Amino acid sequence: MNGIKFIARRAALASALGIFSIGLWGCASSPSGAGAAAAAPAKADASPEALLKRAQAYWGLVRANDNVGAWAYEAQSRAPNASLEAYLKKGGITYSSVNVTGVKSIEGDTGMVDVTMKYSLPLLRVRDRDLRTEDQWKLIEGVWYHSPPKSGLFPTK
Repeated sequence: MNGIKFIARRAALASALGIFSIGLWGCASSPSGAGAAAAAPAKADASPEALLKRAQAYWGLVRANDNVGAWAYEAQSRAPNASLEAYLKKGGITYSSVNVTGVKSIEGDTGMVDVTMKYSLPLLRVRDRDLRTEDQWKLIEGVWYHSPPKSGLFPTK
């Protein structure tokens, strides 16, 4: 008799666990999560102000070492063959300060912003180097995405 109760309890627990996991799966696949809402702008905006705001948000996340959050601002994240895991493996640079000083230019769907930063390369024991650079962004479906040149050795312009 105890064996039958035990089997009945296990069957009830298994079915409850199945229903619970289906509910969790539905929540996890919902695109309206907090992370998506934080990175995605409310509407399409190709203005210099929108570019500046996106660049400041992106570099704020990078400086805070929130690479998962920064991924949503990368043009690469829109490519079907790109993965967050590969993006996270590219680390190695730490930023002690980053300042997006302004929008330098917008030509078609490409924008350039001026950025000053203080960075370190801990693995190479390079500390607190100052850099002033131009950062490239692409307008994709009305939203600005960080889009650095394919190689730092061979920039597009």
